[in-house]
Formats: sequence, C-alpha cells, structure tokens
Amino acid sequence: MVDNYNIKPKIKELPSHFADRLGAFYSISVDQEHKKKNGQFFTPTEIASFMASYSRFNGNSVEILDPGCGSMILSCALIEHLVRINKNLNRIKLTAYETDEQLIPFANRAASYLKEWLKNRNINIIVNIYNDDFILNNATCLNNDNDLFSHPIETFDIVISNPPYFKLSIDDKRAIAGRIVVNGHPNIYSIFMAVAARLLKNQGEIISITPRSFASGGYFKIFRKYFFNLIELNNVHLFISRKDTFSRDKVLQETVIIYGKRKPRSNTDKKIIITSSDGIRDIKSPVVNSFSAKDIINTNSNQSILYLPTSEFEKNVLDTFKQWLDKLHDFGISISTGPVVAFRAGKNIIDDLENVFDKVAPLFWLHNIKQMMVDWPLIKPFKGQYILISDQTKSLLIPNKNYVFLRRFSSKDDKYRLIAAPYFCNYIESEYIGVENKVNYIYRPNGYLDRNEVVGLCALLNSNLFDTYFRIFNGNVNVSATELREMTFPPLETIKEIGDSIILSNDFSVENSNRIVQEYLQLEFMYEKD
Repeated sequence: MVDNYNIKPKIKELPSHFADRLGAFYSISVDQEHKKKNGQFFTPTEIASFMASYSRFNGNSVEILDPGCGSMILSCALIEHLVRINKNLNRIKLTAYETDEQLIPFANRAASYLKEWLKNRNINIIVNIYNDDFILNNATCLNNDNDLFSHPIETFDIVISNPPYFKLSIDDKRAIAGRIVVNGHPNIYSIFMAVAARLLKNQGEIISITPRSFASGGYFKIFRKYFFNLIELNNVHLFISRKDTFSRDKVLQETVIIYGKRKPRSNTDKKIIITSSDGIRDIKSPVVNSFSAKDIINTNSNQSILYLPTSEFEKNVLDTFKQWLDKLHDFGISISTGPVVAFRAGKNIIDDLENVFDKVAPLFWLHNIKQMMVDWPLIKPFKGQYILISDQTKSLLIPNKNYVFLRRFSSKDDKYRLIAAPYFCNYIESEYIGVENKVNYIYRPNGYLDRNEVVGLCALLNSNLFDTYFRIFNGNVNVSATELREMTFPPLETIKEIGDSIILSNDFSVENSNRIVQEYLQLEFMYEKD
C-alpha cells in the first residue's frame, strides 16, 4: 500500500490541485506496468479545469458521477466550477468508482479535503467512493429501456470521466456485459461511455476525455449508434499533439474531450462547437470553429462516423466529399486485406531464389508500398520477398492482375496517412502474387482495373485532399478496408481522366499527381491551403 499521509493540503489550496498532487505522488510510486494494466492516465489540472468549464448546470442540488475517479481531480475541478458559476448551489451528491484498491486512500484524502472546502462555503456534500467495477455494477442499464419489470437505476445530472483505455478480450466479463454496444476486441473506454450516457437524467450533461479512435472504424460502429442516439453533442475539443496531453504518464494518444446532453431527439440544425489546441500550453486559447450537427455526424448512415473538422479549409474538404455520390462498389471495385499472415506462412516465405527449384510468387509487404510506386524487391530482415506456390499456399495468393496497393498502417510521424502504389500485371512474370496482411489491395473482382483507373485511384488516395478528409474522421494510424469502402469518390470517368493525364505526362511523382488531381477537380481552396 502506497503511503500518502505526508501529503497535506496547502493554505487556500484548491481541492483539484490537492488531488493533482496526490495523483502525481501515486503515479511515481507505482510502475508503468501497473498503470498500463489499470489503464490509468491521470488528468492534468489544466485539462480537468477545462473539462469542468463546459458544464452549464444551474440547479441548487446536483448529483454527479465520476466512473473512474483516480485521485478525484475531475470531480474536484467540476465542483469548484459549479461553486463559481452557481451561487444557489447548496447540496451535492458525488458517486465515484475506482477499481485500483491502492488508489482508494488517495481518493478518500481528496474527498475529505473537498468536504472541508465546501463546508467553509456552506455547501453540503455526500461522497460515495466504491472500490468496484463501474461496468459490471451498472451494465444492466444498457438493456433497461423503460421495461416495467426492470430494476430502477440511479441517474445523474452530470457525468465527468477520464475512463481507462485498454482493449478487452472477447471473453472478458466487461466485454460480455457490454456486448450490446461493442463487438470484436473492444476498448474498455467505449463501454464506460455507453453506460455513463445511459445513467444520465434527461438534459443531463456528459463530459469525457478519451482517445479519438471511437469516431470511426468497425470496432466502434455499434457504440457510435448507441451513444449518439442518446447524446446530443454540443462541444468537441481535439488535442493535435499525441505527446502533450498525458505526458506525465508517458502516453502517446490522440485524445478528444466531448461535451453533450442526454436528449430524446437530436436537432440536426443545431451548431456544434469544435475547438482544437496543440496540447495543454495553448488550451486556454484554442482555435474555435462552429459546424452544423448534420455535417458532423449522421446517425442514420451505416457507419455513423463522427467527422471532426477544425478549420474552414477542412469544412470545404468535407463538403467536397459530400457532393460525390459514388463509392468503390458502385464502380464494380472492391477492397480486401492481404491474405498472407507472415507468422502462419513463414516456412513458405523465402529471401532469395538461390537453391530454390519450386515455383515462387513475389510477396509485397508494407515497406514495398510507397506513394505512387512499388519498391520491390527491397530486402529487409525476416521480410522474404518471395512466397512458394504450392497446394498449401494457393489459398493465400491472388491472381496477377492490376491492383492498387494501400498500406493498412502508417507511422505516427508520416506526413500522409494514405500511402498507395499502382501495381501492373506486367511488373513481373508470375501467375500469382502474394500480398502481406498489413497491405490492402483494390481490384475489380469480375474483370480488370484499367491502367488509367489504377493510376487515377492512386493519385486520389495519395492526394492532399484525400489525406485531409481521412484525418477529419480518423485519428488512428491504421487504414481499414471498411473505412475505404465507405469513402465517396468523384465519377469514374474523372478518375480515368486523372489517370490518363498522369500517364501521358510520364511523371508519377506525388507533386505532379497532386497538381493534376486539384486541376481536374477544380479545387480552388486547395491552392489557397498550399
């Protein structure tokens, strides 16, 4: 048990600052593995105060839920804010959960000082801190939909939360309890958010800081449908830097703060305020933009993707894509993930052809795919550039046709998220080719992609336009086939014309293809950005 008794409040110290000092002491007292296991990322005071400032609650009695309280900094910051803005506040009930038994004494110390601070202001507070699992204790509410025979649930005026972040196994009790809102290997924070939203009173407020990853992707599709059918967004804040937000806990994560209200029906004509800052240092002077709710999220769509533009330029990009009606499948084109999983096919993957007398096919890895070009062979350790053609590997190989290769992952430091390369069947004499699992490939199942289609699609995917659009809804480094299937494209004839122009120029550079894309699509605002 970590001893915190030498930490005492300073004279006139705010409860949130005392809670922060308690959290900082605890954080350096346990190892990184312990924090990782518990998904612990302690909220800095600047962010806690910023989150608290979203609340507009003005009643004289408030019920607050903090579902992953840590050292209580969020609860303290919120209550300080409410006391500042609401002179009629006289009663507070605070319910908090924390699964880490070692943290409970720290939370209790912070709560004791908070009570003392409020007593001096003639405000009564009841604090209940539970050393229990928030999800398992409350997940039944996810199925509670005005059922006469269901158990009544306690509801709250405000939920403020920095939930834990880590993936759950499919058979984890919390994943099973939250299966109505998640699928696959869910991240625990999404279940926290769903349960918290369900525990809100009508018009209740939710303020949460989480990874941005829930905004798109198949893993979070069910969650987005559930959550945004309950919550009407008012504000979103993006942190551009991955390093600054939780630097004390050495976390690299693209994070967002959301503020919304529990409402029976969303107003698509309302405005959503989207702000952004590089990190903590400029959080008090963020870039501010306002967008119509219908431009940010459409809960009637298949994916319910949350778009997060942060400028007029990005809004223009978003508007451009909304004008296009066609997706890849409308052109008879599909996208799939490379079927060669290296560790499973390892004995059939070889580095060179010396002393090999069997038939082989080229094998294309992530590092072979560069913007507007395939760089093969490119020898790297344990990345054999050939795969044997045999009865065992036939199911892993694809016909040697024209394709667009697209990396499934990019580096955090890459200038572009979308990295696509044209592949033509005359690149190598082989009946089949191998595509490794970290590469997507675009193809026409019942026919062939023409050369101009391949080049045109590559030029679009590598363009500043598509890269910007992708970043508006995707905060990850992975590029899923699901997301590519949902993206809209200009008419196929335009794609072919772009491809023809690049081929005739005999210049496949990214700069030239980007220029041609902008010219054909007549995107004047792109030139302004450049």
